[in-house]
Amino acid sequence: MNYADEKNIVIFDHPLIQHKISLLRDKNTGTNEFRKLVGEIAMLQGFEALSDLPLEDVEVETPIEKCMTPMIAGRKLAIVPILRAGLGMVDGILSLVPTAKVGHIGLYRDEKTHEPVEYYCKLPHTIEERTIVVTDPMLATGGSAADAITLIKQHGGRNIKFMCIIASPEGLERLHKEHPDVQIYVGHLDRELNDDAYICPGLGDAGDRIFGTK
Repeated sequence: MNYADEKNIVIFDHPLIQHKISLLRDKNTGTNEFRKLVGEIAMLQGFEALSDLPLEDVEVETPIEKCMTPMIAGRKLAIVPILRAGLGMVDGILSLVPTAKVGHIGLYRDEKTHEPVEYYCKLPHTIEERTIVVTDPMLATGGSAADAITLIKQHGGRNIKFMCIIASPEGLERLHKEHPDVQIYVGHLDRELNDDAYICPGLGDAGDRIFGTK
């Protein structure tokens, strides 16, 4: 699949993003630094992913005079992390849009089938009027992301973006095939999934490394 030809797929090549991902990969990077890096990468990716937020002119009084100046319009933004690792990316996006509402979708991966199982879904009100950013650091099989987006669509969400830090070719292809209308933002496209459905070379279990658990 030639991702360069897909208008709804962005694979970042920004030096700052690539540098910070390399630090994430290092097994010696501790929990505190890992957590900070995930937030910083999310903020850098969010700067690009949110470049199409709608604007409207509002009147503001400067120290000199009144003027019409653009501000984000409408119901603005909803961030929906896929629990639990997706939580690590939320603060980075909130630093760009502090007024964003935050929902949560809980999915875990069945150890035998590697398919996602839903256990929680809570979305902001008027979700159908918002730009929605779904976050998960790892896009492995693509099952959790695809199912989370399906849930959001069932609740009325329409303008949906998905943001991850690391993706496998298999997961990216599956998500794009199941939801071709969703804009996908990828920090780095890795080589493959192994037999245990882990991304290679990857960075290990993002949730465990963000929260210091095993």
